Amino acid sequence: MKFKHSITVALIFILLILSACSKEAPTAAATDPAKPGASSAPKDAAASTEPITLKFYNSSGTFTNTEFKTFIADPVNKKFPNIKVERIEPPTGTTPEDFFSSGQIPDIIYSSSSSHRKVISLGVLLDLNEYVKKYNFDLTRIKPEMLSYAKELSNKGELLELPFNSNQHILYYNKDIFDKFGVPYPSDTQMTWEQALELGRQLTRTENGVNYIGIDAEGPIGIAKNLALPVIDPKTGKSLLSTPDWVRVFNIAKQNYEIPGYIGKADKYVYGRDEFMKDRNLAMRPTWLANMVGPLEELRQQGLEVNWDIAPVPTFSDQLGKSREAQNHTLSVFTKSTHKDEAFQAIAHILSDDTQRILSRNGRVPAIINPELEKEYGADLPVLKGKKVQNVFAVKPIQEHTSHQFELDINKFVTEAAAGIAKGTDVNTAIRKASESIDKEVERLQKNQ
Repeated sequence: MKFKHSITVALIFILLILSACSKEAPTAAATDPAKPGASSAPKDAAASTEPITLKFYNSSGTFTNTEFKTFIADPVNKKFPNIKVERIEPPTGTTPEDFFSSGQIPDIIYSSSSSHRKVISLGVLLDLNEYVKKYNFDLTRIKPEMLSYAKELSNKGELLELPFNSNQHILYYNKDIFDKFGVPYPSDTQMTWEQALELGRQLTRTENGVNYIGIDAEGPIGIAKNLALPVIDPKTGKSLLSTPDWVRVFNIAKQNYEIPGYIGKADKYVYGRDEFMKDRNLAMRPTWLANMVGPLEELRQQGLEVNWDIAPVPTFSDQLGKSREAQNHTLSVFTKSTHKDEAFQAIAHILSDDTQRILSRNGRVPAIINPELEKEYGADLPVLKGKKVQNVFAVKPIQEHTSHQFELDINKFVTEAAAGIAKGTDVNTAIRKASESIDKEVERLQKNQ
């Protein structure tokens, strides 16, 4: 009996030791959040029932309320019923600096190329590398040129943004103006700038008190996107406007301004979205897809349709087959967000095949690699019905240049140079004055850092 009792005690003692060991030394699966079934796996927003509101802030770029609902709010809420995404809409003209200094705390930040550097310089973007690893997010699904651009925005190895969509350029044209003057529509074959300006010349005229403008090439800043030209040398901080490629750009702008009848009252030389959509006196406008598709759809919903179509964007003769820079529209997480995990998981879902398909079918070019999605481009957007959507993909976009941190601050001098040329200043003089101003401003900004 004593022997049996001793065995029983020994067995119990062994079992207690094994139990203690299992608690003190968890398995690899339990400690590795990258493996399914881990007991310490990251918080899954889909499994939570806690009501959460994520705040969404657009730092720059055209993003209509319809697009916000279709691309962001609805897909996220469908995937995560406990999560609601609300849009913060600051007053018109509010800069990112003003917004973030106001104390507002967004969770998700939407940016376009015009604000990437500015927002990054404010130190408000979370490094997403940890979350990519934590949630096994596959970066290889993203188009390489877009991911490369996002990574180049940091020189510390940080991943501050994830691409949301590729904003490509297209040539919009008003068919009614072409019909009115009996001029053939732009070809589905990409035109050179010389051909596009000649076509614009035929349409620039005044009739019944209306000044019709054949084409606005978007000035030097827009034309430079055909060559992905930076304004400032990233190494020296000096102006690059006197380089041969920039001179080519300014000469095309000059030819545009010199079309008889192009310069309007009070030396008006810029014609944009309002002239195309509202005044309807601009025949051709090369610009971003996102700048016009969403607003044209909202106009259609109001019963104010424009008779328009699209063609490949014009370029220089030695660049045929290439479009302009593809602009990265991106999503980031705010460093002060109290819902960082949920915000990242929402972004990850927005980059899923299902949500990117919604983007494509509603007029945005996906950020992920999936040729099948591009075949569905525009299928659900009424304003694109019957349009030549194949021209969106007729020429290949080039990778966007990585802009200098002060590029946004000094673009005004490029615009001033364009205004001077429109008034008759010669190209060399305009470039020289702009370069001097840029160099002085960069020096001042560097001292104030």
